Amino acid sequence: MGNNRWSRLELILVVLFLLMTVIAVTMIILFVTGEPGFTKDETTDVFVPQCPSIPLAERVDCFPDAGASKLKCEQRGCCWSPLDERNVPWCFFPTNHGYSLESLEHPSPYEMNAQLKRLASPSLFGADIEQLTFHAEMQTNSRLRFKIFDSERQRFEVPHDHIRTVGSNPSSPIANSLKITQKPFGFKVRRNENKNVLFDTTMAPLVFADQYLQLSARLPSHNIYGLGEHVHKRYRHDTNWRNWPIFTRDAQPNGGTYNLYGHHPFFLCLEDESGKSFGVFLLNSNAMEVTLQPAPAVTYRTVGGIFDFYIFFGDTPEQVVQEYLELVGRPVIPPYWSLGFQLSRWNYGTLSEVKKVVERNRAVGLPYDIQYTDIDYMEHMKDFTYDRNRFKELPQFAEYLHEKGQRYILILDPAIATSRREGDAPYESYDRGTEKNVWVTESDGKTPVLGRVWPGETVFPDYTSPNCTDWWVDEYQRFYREIKHDALWIDMNEVSNFLKGSNKGCADNNLNYPPYTPKILNELMYSMTLCMDAKQAWGNHYDVHSLYGYSMVLATEKALQHMFGSNRTMMLTRSSFPGVGKYAGHWLGDNTATWNDLKWAIHGMLEFGLFGIPYIGADICGFFENSSEELCRRWMQVGAFYPFSRNHNALGFKAQDPAAYGADSLLVESSKHYLTIRYTLLPYLYTLFYKAHTAGETVVRPVLHEFYSDKSTWDVDRQFLWGKHLLITPVLDPGVDRIQAYIPDAVWYDYETMQRLQHRRSHVEMYLPGDKLGLHIRGGAILPTQKPEVTTTHSRRNSMGLLIVLDDNNQAAGELFWDDGDSRDTVKNGNYIHYNFSVAHGVLHMQVTSAGYRDPNNLKFENITVLGMPHPPTSVSVTHGDAGHHSQTTTILPNINIYHDTDKEVLFLHGLSLMLGETYQVQWNLKAEEYQRFDCHPEENEDEAKCNARGCIWKPSSTEHVPSCFYPNDYGYTLTAIEETNSSITTNITRNLKYRTSGRPDSPDINNLRVEILYHTSHMLQFKIWDPTSDRFEVPVPLSVPDAPETDENKRLYKVLVSHKPFGIQVIRKSTGTKIWDSSVPGFTFSDMFIQVSTRLSSEFVYGFGETEHRTYKHDLNYHTWGMFAKDQPPGYKMNCYGVHPFYMGLESTADAHGVLLLNSNAMDVTFQPTPALTYRTTGGILDFYMVLGPTPEMVVEEYTALIGRPVLPAYWSLGFQLCRYGYANDSEIESLYKDMKTAGIPYDVQYADIDYMERQLDFVLDSEFKGLPALVDSMRAEGMRFIFILDPAISGNETNYPAFKRGQAADVFIKWPKHLSDEIVWGKVWPDFPNVTVDENLDWDTQVEIYRAYTAFPDFFRTQTAAWWHQEIKDFYMNKTKFDGLWIDMNEPASFVHGTVGGKCLGNPLLENPPYMPPLESKHLGLNHKTLCMNSEHILNNGKKVSHYDLHNLYGWSHTKPTYDALLSVTGKRGIVVTRSTYPSSGKWAGHWLGDNYASWDQLSKSIIGMMEFSLFGISYTGADICGFFNKAEYEMCLRWMHLGAFYPYSRNHNSKGNPRQDPVAWDDSFAAASRDVLNIRYTLLPYLYTLMFEAHTKGRTVIRPLLHEFVKDKTTWDIFKQFLWGPALLITPVLEEGVREVEGYLPNARWYDYHTAKDVGVRGEMLRMPAPLNHINLHVRGGYILPWQKPENNTHYSRKNPLGLLVALSDSGTAQGTFFWDDGEGVDTVERNQYFLASFAVESNRLSSQVVHIALDPADHLTLGVVKVWGAGSVRITEATLTDSEGKLHQLTLDHNLETQELILDATPRSYPLHLPFTINWRTST
Repeated sequence: MGNNRWSRLELILVVLFLLMTVIAVTMIILFVTGEPGFTKDETTDVFVPQCPSIPLAERVDCFPDAGASKLKCEQRGCCWSPLDERNVPWCFFPTNHGYSLESLEHPSPYEMNAQLKRLASPSLFGADIEQLTFHAEMQTNSRLRFKIFDSERQRFEVPHDHIRTVGSNPSSPIANSLKITQKPFGFKVRRNENKNVLFDTTMAPLVFADQYLQLSARLPSHNIYGLGEHVHKRYRHDTNWRNWPIFTRDAQPNGGTYNLYGHHPFFLCLEDESGKSFGVFLLNSNAMEVTLQPAPAVTYRTVGGIFDFYIFFGDTPEQVVQEYLELVGRPVIPPYWSLGFQLSRWNYGTLSEVKKVVERNRAVGLPYDIQYTDIDYMEHMKDFTYDRNRFKELPQFAEYLHEKGQRYILILDPAIATSRREGDAPYESYDRGTEKNVWVTESDGKTPVLGRVWPGETVFPDYTSPNCTDWWVDEYQRFYREIKHDALWIDMNEVSNFLKGSNKGCADNNLNYPPYTPKILNELMYSMTLCMDAKQAWGNHYDVHSLYGYSMVLATEKALQHMFGSNRTMMLTRSSFPGVGKYAGHWLGDNTATWNDLKWAIHGMLEFGLFGIPYIGADICGFFENSSEELCRRWMQVGAFYPFSRNHNALGFKAQDPAAYGADSLLVESSKHYLTIRYTLLPYLYTLFYKAHTAGETVVRPVLHEFYSDKSTWDVDRQFLWGKHLLITPVLDPGVDRIQAYIPDAVWYDYETMQRLQHRRSHVEMYLPGDKLGLHIRGGAILPTQKPEVTTTHSRRNSMGLLIVLDDNNQAAGELFWDDGDSRDTVKNGNYIHYNFSVAHGVLHMQVTSAGYRDPNNLKFENITVLGMPHPPTSVSVTHGDAGHHSQTTTILPNINIYHDTDKEVLFLHGLSLMLGETYQVQWNLKAEEYQRFDCHPEENEDEAKCNARGCIWKPSSTEHVPSCFYPNDYGYTLTAIEETNSSITTNITRNLKYRTSGRPDSPDINNLRVEILYHTSHMLQFKIWDPTSDRFEVPVPLSVPDAPETDENKRLYKVLVSHKPFGIQVIRKSTGTKIWDSSVPGFTFSDMFIQVSTRLSSEFVYGFGETEHRTYKHDLNYHTWGMFAKDQPPGYKMNCYGVHPFYMGLESTADAHGVLLLNSNAMDVTFQPTPALTYRTTGGILDFYMVLGPTPEMVVEEYTALIGRPVLPAYWSLGFQLCRYGYANDSEIESLYKDMKTAGIPYDVQYADIDYMERQLDFVLDSEFKGLPALVDSMRAEGMRFIFILDPAISGNETNYPAFKRGQAADVFIKWPKHLSDEIVWGKVWPDFPNVTVDENLDWDTQVEIYRAYTAFPDFFRTQTAAWWHQEIKDFYMNKTKFDGLWIDMNEPASFVHGTVGGKCLGNPLLENPPYMPPLESKHLGLNHKTLCMNSEHILNNGKKVSHYDLHNLYGWSHTKPTYDALLSVTGKRGIVVTRSTYPSSGKWAGHWLGDNYASWDQLSKSIIGMMEFSLFGISYTGADICGFFNKAEYEMCLRWMHLGAFYPYSRNHNSKGNPRQDPVAWDDSFAAASRDVLNIRYTLLPYLYTLMFEAHTKGRTVIRPLLHEFVKDKTTWDIFKQFLWGPALLITPVLEEGVREVEGYLPNARWYDYHTAKDVGVRGEMLRMPAPLNHINLHVRGGYILPWQKPENNTHYSRKNPLGLLVALSDSGTAQGTFFWDDGEGVDTVERNQYFLASFAVESNRLSSQVVHIALDPADHLTLGVVKVWGAGSVRITEATLTDSEGKLHQLTLDHNLETQELILDATPRSYPLHLPFTINWRTST
């Protein structure tokens, strides 16, 4: 037996038996259970549809196929309700179809996974999938992806070349954007910021069968754009039950609703006038259809694959496109020459005919770059061959074109003939392909599919196969060697087949005949293409058919790269898929010479702009049929503005190249004209392609993308834009020369006439005769131009120019991208030039931001044209070089180079010779007629009579804001006597009596004045103008001026000249000759209650004046007026707020800086005008100016604070984070908050109590609800915390036992009326309530004030006794009520809730309440006493002088501050901190300031930066805004971004108001608390650095919050930056300031910068940088060359101060760094003045860190030890040893960690416990 063997027959029988057994078992299982993953088509239970009562517009079709009936509908379990309207579905879905949610999980906050199970219901088309998986993820804050797929079986998914490379950067939890419904399963996609639902699938069930997938979603608007490729007769979709099939197809685009060449399941939806938009992309390549219905809603039906959706959230339509292209791939920059005009036709017949066409178009001088040949050049239309008879000289044709600067492009189709070549020669391309198995096969996977295309029987390359790609590359290389050409055109790649499927037909199976066929052309899947069961490497042709063109593009790109190498070349493809634009352009296919096709081409271009294929155009003049001259002429006009501009037609039709219509034809003339304009503007068009390539911006742009807030633009589709700025309005109808066009809301100029349109935001009739189209440039544009030629080869050698079109604000901006036009990857490699252009205030900045390319033609900007200049300039200057370059030169342009066309209001500058690639500034000084006017009637309602009455000139101006009433040139004062010494000038001046009166009878003019100019120091002077005959009020604020003036003229930085008539003072910087003050202008007025003086400014760069909310840090000089008068007024645009600071800093064009203070405390305003000039107007006092000369911005502040007083040094703990709220109910609420903050581990030092802690808001009295507060304060302080209480100045006078009032009354401290009027207190009302009242807060405010608020008295802090009384009250409160560490003084403008006094009747002179001139103050019509005291209230100065509140009002907060500060220090014995609301110059000596009662709104973030930078100028370093806003409800994202920003306020306090939800860090969620903790830990880490900056501010007057321009003043880019700021010189903060932003753009000046979070050198300098900004991140950069002291953070500074001191060493390019460190006990009084502090300096050079003790007088308990030293930029050569050398010379080894990737070196000296007050050195070295 052992030797027996199975026979062959026996073996076969056994195998067959086993096989049959397996099959039988399988069939039994299938019978019992059904096919795995699929439901059986029948249901055992009776299904009852739950039919909803819904609007017809919301029905979703349950019977999309033909033959619907009641019976068939009910068999599908759907609802039947027939109508007399066929578009509306009669058979629609019930609510109990679909899937249910079985489970839901969140793998992370940004992801969601769900398991779905099909609800028991009948099937539509069978094979429904039972178990589905739903996966969703927030890939970025603006991109949501969700996939629905079979849980058990892998289905086809698109193998996209680019999408798979795109990473995720989630920052917003997915729960904010996606909400799930359980049964039936559905979901809603919401916009995070406003919770608006954008994509709601709950309207209809999900269907997911093997070959039928359906998903419907309700949309928020009908503004739907995109989906393709089709002919859409309007750009905005019709949502009235329109169905659009998507499946690539060779079909003629003749206006039907069928599918065309490309497959683009992407649409954009504009939500509303806000511009907010979203995009929806379905990544699925199967045949599908998309139905739009009036709900509005969208339904997708696809026959395979999966649902793989991406939702893009944008704030604008343009932003949506940018986000979409980030996913699928941004467009390629085409070669420059490909933007030239192009000619082609199918069937020239012979090469000689081609040349004939070339020559005749050359002969007429047509701009023309590219000639094509279509398939007729081939031998019998076979790829990779040419007809050696009719195209014999084709190998030389490219050279023939190149000789004249032209290019040659030829065509290749995918289909390869199986037949042999002429003479029975082998067709080697076919043979080699067959050998390599590169063809698409039949379903057997072996037999090539045979079809028929142009050459006859063909096979089809399978470009999804690597073998095929290799074959294609090889064949192309062989062919190129034979026929040189410049680019490639690929066609017929849908893929097109003239047979149905194949020469065998197609098998009857579910791929070729699926259960449902979308409504594609012919409704046959394989019509004009291959059988669906054909096999390709990527899968069945059923799945990859629409990817055929895409795969051919990928293969062709490899072929082009192999052949052209570093040259860019170009590819044009007919079939497309998302992502094709990364490699290729597209034309709109085989159109027809009809007027409709001319119209529809615009929609197609706009759509392909959405799809990311901006190199797009239609066949100009039409492909099929003969084109009439009129049609072709109009088409040539608009085609000159197609990005892809090609005239192409078909065989058998008349030639339609322009010259074919006759050399003298109107068509040729018109074509040449508009192509010449095209070629002139090619630098602009090329720059648009650069923006598309780098940022995803559209090139051809719908009008709605720029003007989305205007509903009229939403369906403008007969016009289009190039980028933002060029509006093209073609004629699109026959026999028409007048058309209706829409002019959007902007300034527009006619490109050809250069004249301004009078219309905007309106439909207009436009006259466009036969040779014209509408071409308009938008105001605000700067378009780069080039002198045109007939080819780009020659035009690129010509001079450049700029076309500047000014907007409403006389500003403009633009860009230029320039490279060699032909090389690949120039952007990636940096081989290009990039300019930012900007115009403001008559200065053109031509700023080079990249100079990585030098043009061999030495191109120059020769011409600049400025549209919108009504008057000629007085002069034009050109400055060459950046402000920081020592070689910067300025030349005055000769008049011969300047021409001004007064009629057209155009300025022409020519012969400039500005070298391309270099930075310039061109400045034109405007003529005096307009901008040199000084306003003679600043009040409202001026007219000619009023103007003449003042002796002024009346001449209305057409220029907005220019005064119509202005002073004559000799208006003012005349010098009558002058006395000069080596330290001063004294003059007498007399008013020019020719002008009778200044026009304000109640304010008599003062005819004779005294002027004194004092040279205090080399850098400071004073000029004072007053009435020597009267005792006018002068500000009693003491300033620090030297005892002796500067008498040595050689030491003075300035020279002073005095002009005689009109009188004026000129201050000139001697080093540059710049006039920094020039008041020798008309209009100087000095009357009793109105004083006005104007001065020309040295430049338009002015900063300061306050306290008023400004929208930018740099002032806008376009006629803006700012009132200054202290007021209880929350920040608002042009509303005067709490403080008054009549100080500004000016930057000169030479980058020098100066500062000017007007020491005047009366109500005033300042007006800026574009001259540039500044006008002061004040209502009293005198003119007392102080000027400091810098010359750097930082020195200006140092010199100014030396004058007014250096900023206070705050207690160290006051630099910690602080919490406050108006609305704490009781002390338990504060205690609970404190515990929550501790539990969350959030650093936090200071807790406040607002007026809630007071009984009835009475100062110094605790409310019963806060009786436990003193004990809580004590316990918190025991744990290192600090407490600050609020005190208001107003004291209630309605109490029977209120010591504060009684003692104050006894000491006579309250403000009263002048005795001759009354001896009574001037009563107001503020917060204190009457005794024994219950306040009804539902009553209106005025009623509450009237019936509940007590009478209050206001302490007169100018009186000596008031300070003593205030000190005593504070002392009593501290000793007997509760301890505190700082004081917060509020309402000290002073604020009152009644106007003037109780009852409203102010005694005395009514002119004081309503002066003859009222500055533009908030509620000015109600008088100066609005919300404050009567102006006639009397103050008594400490010298006994009596002064009216009219003069002292703005000083009240100032007078309140010092007594508070003195009392705090005296009572607590510690330094503490005072925070005050109202300020005046020198308030910073005693207090910090918060920016007032702001609002919880996004705009307040950037405005807080501006406010802090201004208060830095004003000498108040300790400043910040209420984080998250005081008024209104804070929103999550805004508050979190504000926490990040506020962590870098010097005064960092979160504070909000009563009636709004809490907004402290623990009031939100764990993520918010964690992010707050993380950023505050950074703050606390860097507090030693911040404290050192505060010390430098206190001792040297340096800024803490520092504008970038203070450190980089030579870089003029920094002069405009206000959304970033510095801590001192070394820490750059770039916060997110706008909603929904996850990427922030910031400027990195010319220095080495390290990312604080990664320690890496970012490698960018002098450039804008886009930085990721997820929700929990703020971008911080440390400047190389600096050493920052730091400590490990703790829960409060009491503990963090005990930690060792670390050093963060950021090395410069030369490996050096320096820094200082200040330390004291943190709260001692006057530690600096008493020299009780430690100061050290540190320096690094040559891998050696050394310390130097500058000063040491510190209690040993406060000494620190050295901790961790971090060295950034330590290099990539490994450091192996580090040693510390102590003060005795001993060496100590340090542990080190050197990260070679980040180049961070960490040296830990902590174990050594080395005392910091002893000098040391640290050395590190490499092994080499």
